[in-house]
Amino acid sequence: MLNTYASLTELEAADEFIQRHIGPDESQQQEMLDLLGVSSLDELITSTVPANILRAKPMNIADPKTEANALAELHLLAQQNQVMDNYIGQGYHPTLTPNVILRNVLQNPGWYTAYTPYQPEIAQGRLEGLLNYQQMIMDLTGMELANASMLDEGTAAAEAMALLKRVNKKNRSNQFFVANDTHPQTIAVLKTRAATYGFELVIGEVSELNGADVFGALLQYPGTYGHITDLETVIAQAQQQNTLVVVAADIMSLVILKPPGEMGADVVVGNSQRFGVPMGFGGPHAAFFAIKDKYKRSIPGRLIGVSIDRHGNQALRMAMQTREQHIRREKATSNICTAQALLAIMASFYGVYHGPQGLKTIANRIHRLTNILAHGLEKLGLATVNTHWFDTLTIDVAEQQPAILARAIENNINLRKVGDSKIAISLDETTTRAHVDILWRVISGMDIGLSIESIDVETINHSPIPEHYRRNSVFMTHPVFNQHHSETEMLRYMKRLESKDIALNHSMIALGSCTMKLNATAEMIPVTWPQFANMHPFAPQNQAKGYLAMFKQLEEMLIEATGYDAISLQPNSGAQGEYAGLLTIMKYHQSRGDFNRDLCLIPSSAHGTNPASAAVAGMRIVIVECDDSGNVDMDDLKTKAAHHADELAAIMITYPSTHGVFEESITEICDTIHDHGGQVYVDGANLNALVGIAAPGKFGADVSHINLHKTFCIPHGGGGPGMGPIGVGKHLAPFLPNNPAQPIDGLDINNDTVSSASWGSAAILPISWMYIAMMGEQGLKKATQVAILNANYIAQKLSKHYPILYTGRNNRIAHECILDMRTIKESSGISEEDVAKRLMDFGFHAPTMSFPVPGTLMVEPTESEPKEELDRFIEAMIAIRKEIAQVETGELDEEDNPLKNAPHTSMEATSSDWVHSYSREQAIFPIGSDNKYWPPVARIDNVFGDRNLICSCPDIDSYRED
Repeated sequence: MLNTYASLTELEAADEFIQRHIGPDESQQQEMLDLLGVSSLDELITSTVPANILRAKPMNIADPKTEANALAELHLLAQQNQVMDNYIGQGYHPTLTPNVILRNVLQNPGWYTAYTPYQPEIAQGRLEGLLNYQQMIMDLTGMELANASMLDEGTAAAEAMALLKRVNKKNRSNQFFVANDTHPQTIAVLKTRAATYGFELVIGEVSELNGADVFGALLQYPGTYGHITDLETVIAQAQQQNTLVVVAADIMSLVILKPPGEMGADVVVGNSQRFGVPMGFGGPHAAFFAIKDKYKRSIPGRLIGVSIDRHGNQALRMAMQTREQHIRREKATSNICTAQALLAIMASFYGVYHGPQGLKTIANRIHRLTNILAHGLEKLGLATVNTHWFDTLTIDVAEQQPAILARAIENNINLRKVGDSKIAISLDETTTRAHVDILWRVISGMDIGLSIESIDVETINHSPIPEHYRRNSVFMTHPVFNQHHSETEMLRYMKRLESKDIALNHSMIALGSCTMKLNATAEMIPVTWPQFANMHPFAPQNQAKGYLAMFKQLEEMLIEATGYDAISLQPNSGAQGEYAGLLTIMKYHQSRGDFNRDLCLIPSSAHGTNPASAAVAGMRIVIVECDDSGNVDMDDLKTKAAHHADELAAIMITYPSTHGVFEESITEICDTIHDHGGQVYVDGANLNALVGIAAPGKFGADVSHINLHKTFCIPHGGGGPGMGPIGVGKHLAPFLPNNPAQPIDGLDINNDTVSSASWGSAAILPISWMYIAMMGEQGLKKATQVAILNANYIAQKLSKHYPILYTGRNNRIAHECILDMRTIKESSGISEEDVAKRLMDFGFHAPTMSFPVPGTLMVEPTESEPKEELDRFIEAMIAIRKEIAQVETGELDEEDNPLKNAPHTSMEATSSDWVHSYSREQAIFPIGSDNKYWPPVARIDNVFGDRNLICSCPDIDSYRED
């Protein structure tokens, strides 16, 4: 009896998390169901989802665990990881995250639950953090412009290669040179991307670049084995032969080394990980991308710029259309969507906290310890292979290599194996004098009694960096990097920025297509456990048993959720997942001799990243039209599939569609493509409407990417991190991505590589593991049902006030609905943008604006929002519609009204000069004063910002005025 009682109690406790994750309680759910005219969630689903795709049996996922039990189980896995002293380097280094940043940014939902800053008026805090990042990167690299981060160093290098090809009008070669001392994972990513672009990689010694007929070249600085090359001469020679140059640089080395921009580089890329971001077995980390100003119209990714608001005050925003190239769809030259905003902000705060002098202290200390290590090794008769270095030494140890590596493991040390006779050692800011002493003993095999103090005296004035390689220019001179060095100042600065933004800890973010749901604290806690956070991505896999076990379990969970046979965790964004999935399809066709299959059909309703990813994957694109109901036009699909039958590679379709409906013809679409030799790619962006009730891998799809930062609770972090694993059918499994720097068992080492690390941003995968473990099969299914319920509830309530653009069977929608503002704009002059900005006065982030249909607002409430919040949002939208009606009747002026002037700031509200024809109360407290949010700036002038592009930190006086 006691055991039975304990078991029941445990199950009841486990169910508590489901109730905490799902917003509406049972009585509220029934109230909403009654409004929709159905008796239960099951009835709602059967009246909404096509019967032929509904799951016949439940997912084979364990019963839900309590928060405590799930954390305990995951901690047991984490303890299987063996975190050693890592001197592997290769682009990843142990680092010290300042505790004030760890607690107040990485562990703070005010930062990690924010959305991409498409609505800049309510994102001024994270925009300032990202602008600081751009300024820091520009200063350190010596370049004229930098973007607000990329996914990782390898993909940044691949984007740089593509950029150089686009902008180099003087050299039409199709070859790209890569120095053979580039990090191997970067070379692997470049090989994959070059193949899809039709480029030929030429890999060789840096000296071989002179005279080579190549459109561009990538040089590592310092090289992967530590050597520092005189790049100024190399770059000048290359540019004389019309070759443009990208330098992949170590960010910490740039504190004391001559920056690539001063040596003439066209592009500089790298990883900002060692600026306070844990290694995390590969990520997430923010890569940087800096360019000459003349290439700014071609830069990929997001760019933060300075503009003004309607009062003429300084305001920040995402600048230029290049910030999101997927908006260009099939004309895109990049598919970059997710950046690494949260990690870029952490790195920028690291720079703010330490300042230039603090960074010099850190970098010089690393270099000084490296010099001491090298000099001691020389006394032991071991000369370094590289004559110049910053923090990395390569040593020829001949036949002693196996013994040295074995001794290192015995002493909990990871060194880098180079060939069969060398080792490499990379030091970092966590290295101490005691570590250097241990390294001497490990390498020599005896207690040699060297004196660090005496060697320090001998080497202190003898740097291996020649004078003309050293940095002489100042950097990070802006006041923001020179006035927040006490913890008090830093704490207040970060809080000041946080308070400017709307994140999920303030109110719902009802964005269609992006699923801003609860990122539960219990899910986030394991991210900073040292066993997960401090693993080097290229540590031996027998030291990462906990990670590997978690990967296997998560893959099995995702297989059950999606219906596929195999999963790859490598893609570190949704767009990267699309790219990886398409490459897998292409490799499958090629394995069968179908080299002519390179055409991708894409419905006009698809996510913009779909055609962009297909273009990057080297595929030709044909658009399939949609009918008046928003569904794929089956006649057009069948005609085009038949016409292109000999060259058809795939279709990319989003399901439920981006139009917010479950298309009845989905199985027919899959059958049509298969009948003509193609594969079916189902975009997983909308899996939050499928998990537990339908599975793409079971209703006809061959591959999907899985947005873990949407359906499976990894937070958006202000615009990244993200994760986009792919699920595939059994026939595609052999072609999943691999990585020669850390090979994945069971896959061909020659498979494509899409991310720098084998398992992408591994450190955030515990979030999704925790979510699935705590929800269990029944919780996951119910989350999907309530997401659909909440969306239909909002649609039903708002349909009397705003036209719903598309609906499916029984007048139902999926998990999101599109409000059509076009006729309203015709009658009132009020646009979807006016509504979006007015919502800020109500304390809400706007729905998705003008996507996928111009002139609309797309709303997705998710299952996590309680009914009270849904009703508050509905009340706000109805109040806004009444204001629009007042404009229509002339009661409010067509120009001077609360919508056209929204949002209203506290400065305007408290001004003695109120110039508007409507009252302050209507402007500021339209439905009461509860939970009032004050937008820090008024509506931003985008045109001014594009015409006066400034992407660096303004003078400090402008901050004081603000």
